Amino acid sequence: MAEGASNGRRRFSDKWGKHELDVLAVLSSAFPQWLTSRQIAQRVKAYADSYGELADQAAKAAFAKQFQRDRAKLAAMGIAIESRQPEYSSKSEGQDFASYRLQLGDEPRIRMRFEQEDLPVLAAANYLAQSISLSSASQRMESRENAKLSRTAPRVPQMPVPGLGLDSIAPGLGTQTIPDVLVKVVDSRRFAATVDVDGEHINVAYTDSDDLAMFVLEHPGSSIISPQEAVDAFNRRLNAATQFGSADRPEEAFAARRDVSTPADHASDVEDGKGKSKGRKSLSASFQTGSEVDRRLRLMLFLSAHIGEEFPMTDLAERFIGHARSEDELKKSVAVIRKDIGTLTTVSDDGEMAGSQFFDIDWSLLEAEGIISATNSLGLERLAGISPQYLSMLSASVSYLAHSPLLPAESRRQAASLYTRLREHTEPGETPWLSLTGYELEPPCFQAVDSAIHSRSLLRIEYTDGAGRTREKLVAPAKIFVDEGVYYAAFWNGIDKSSSDSKHRHSDWQVLRLARIGRAEIVAPQDSITIPDVPVSELRQWSLDNGTPSSFVTDKPGLPFIDSLQDAKVEPCGTGELVHLTVSSDSWFVAFCIAHARHIVAVSPGTLRTMIVARAKRELSVGDESHKTSAASTER
Repeated sequence: MAEGASNGRRRFSDKWGKHELDVLAVLSSAFPQWLTSRQIAQRVKAYADSYGELADQAAKAAFAKQFQRDRAKLAAMGIAIESRQPEYSSKSEGQDFASYRLQLGDEPRIRMRFEQEDLPVLAAANYLAQSISLSSASQRMESRENAKLSRTAPRVPQMPVPGLGLDSIAPGLGTQTIPDVLVKVVDSRRFAATVDVDGEHINVAYTDSDDLAMFVLEHPGSSIISPQEAVDAFNRRLNAATQFGSADRPEEAFAARRDVSTPADHASDVEDGKGKSKGRKSLSASFQTGSEVDRRLRLMLFLSAHIGEEFPMTDLAERFIGHARSEDELKKSVAVIRKDIGTLTTVSDDGEMAGSQFFDIDWSLLEAEGIISATNSLGLERLAGISPQYLSMLSASVSYLAHSPLLPAESRRQAASLYTRLREHTEPGETPWLSLTGYELEPPCFQAVDSAIHSRSLLRIEYTDGAGRTREKLVAPAKIFVDEGVYYAAFWNGIDKSSSDSKHRHSDWQVLRLARIGRAEIVAPQDSITIPDVPVSELRQWSLDNGTPSSFVTDKPGLPFIDSLQDAKVEPCGTGELVHLTVSSDSWFVAFCIAHARHIVAVSPGTLRTMIVARAKRELSVGDESHKTSAASTER
């Protein structure tokens, strides 16, 4: 019967705070059968107390609201409940006859052993993988919302849902601390797109369309595959960049821009950082520890995955609550786990199914030695482990962390070791690659450049300049360094100097982003080469000293992307601002202006503007060719 009522509304009863666990137990024990709403309401004690037999519309509506909340809670943790509408049910009786069961997929979950030293890297990779998954999930939701307005709205490709089952085979994962820098970087990149980079499809997490455009332009030869909204937003920037006027004649540029119709970008754009974003909610670092119900879910799946095995209570306390700093703290943690075990094994008053029959516990062993051994898991072991789809995303996250500057060197080595083991459980070609804008992977040429530095060899490189043209040069690599998550190399161009010429000019050096190098061939020098030992800070300063004075005009004042420009001088200009700065990298400036073309109307000097227009037209032509190829393939 319903427990209490107020103004005709039924009040939900949850005496033990474990109705999500009861729902899970009911559906797991019934699998693969489907249970109707009425059957679920009858078998879960908290529902039965509050909503009874669903005899009236008020009870049906109240149950539907609470059940969908619990269903969403479980789905967010990776336990999906699928539904169906039998053919014989009518719309008026839909609530009575809609049926549900656990969504386990066609493939069995994968179980493997993780060492204690794996957990910090595994937790970081899990955080990254969940973020990518949730980013894509939010875009799918946006796509569905757009579909209500337009039948031609594109669909975002399906991404794997984060799996709680990972906790069942890696206990202690939830107590790990995620590095603050990783949390900050990941949480600020709320959207995901698939980008083709040198033939590899990479899932790229990004902040907004300006951010994604910058990533594509700074990786020559790359193109956006999906979603279509991101492709369209990128093309709008390219078209706008071909219309740039001269910053020396801003009034003409403003007049020309008014004649060009610029449609609004897709919903993932965050207008000037002030717009309302529809992206996913950020995962907080506290997500790792979770609520009391979350902990019980993880404990329940862990015991289900290890039926018949013995675990000391102190071990479980450390795995699921964290390392105790004192004996008293350990006792409190053990008491919490003991209470959780009691909750998962409490027999309900009326003997109904509910959460009372999760496990049979060897109580004598527990009381005598403080050791837990569980049996009879109601089939919950089916949920323990990692789904093949999520393992692929997790493997990609581990690989990314092993080859990006987001983690310290020791953690990166551990990530590389972990990736080797994860790869044994995935088929070749099934692991998706991923990247975060602003924090790139080690570029393909990294090993060649690094080897040439250590062997004191030369390199014959092919690289892409700001206009997208391919150039070739023979250089002596001196240093590799990371600046704001991007890999650079300092090359010494003074290899043709005579040994007696000890004067070295700033122009003898070139700092080049590794991602712009397409081919790097090691060349043995005919004579020994002595490369001057110049600090990275001095090389950066030389690049700035030899930079190109430039300027651009915006269509409105106070744009946030200008704040990130060091040493920029800003002055009012028409309805916007005129920004002066020294450009040390032409290719960076070209990418920057195109990526922010929705707010830039003019650029100077003419040499850089010519490079920008050339690069934008080149990207548009490549995009047109790709579209024609795709259309021809579809017709065939």
